[in-house]
Amino acid sequence: MNRRYFLLQAACLVGVAKTFNVSVSSMALASDSTFEVVRTKKEWQARLSDFEYQVMREEKTERAGSSALLNEKRAGVYHCKGCDLPLYPSQTKYESGTGWPSFYDSLPNAIGTKEDNGFFMTRTEVHCRRCGSHLGHIFEDGPAPTGLRHCLNGVSLVFQPT
Repeated sequence: MNRRYFLLQAACLVGVAKTFNVSVSSMALASDSTFEVVRTKKEWQARLSDFEYQVMREEKTERAGSSALLNEKRAGVYHCKGCDLPLYPSQTKYESGTGWPSFYDSLPNAIGTKEDNGFFMTRTEVHCRRCGSHLGHIFEDGPAPTGLRHCLNGVSLVFQPT
């Protein structure tokens, strides 16, 4: 196989994925068995609503301002809706003005990241390190002390007050 043929095949795969509104990264994520919690597509669909499945397993994004967690102000911990892993302490949540729950840091060993090249730009996608559920993206425009903004889909999270 030569390089030109390989690049043509890769471009076709991306084109097919975009035609059916599926990201290449979500195809890799869905088949990745390196996570501690692994479920079949049918098992995920049985546990999640259609919209939760689209966001958490197919990397869709909820509409800005639509999450009930956006205005959550109580002390507690935000857990992964897919596997209940504690992800973000409420102390790191802040109002970013973006319309999504935002945090400047996660709990230790809670999240994983990967490069996301969708929407004609490179972003850092954030997912639950235990089950691989898509949470949102990380941007470098957050407050001190990290300078990061973990911009998350509230539908991917469950808040547990303390």
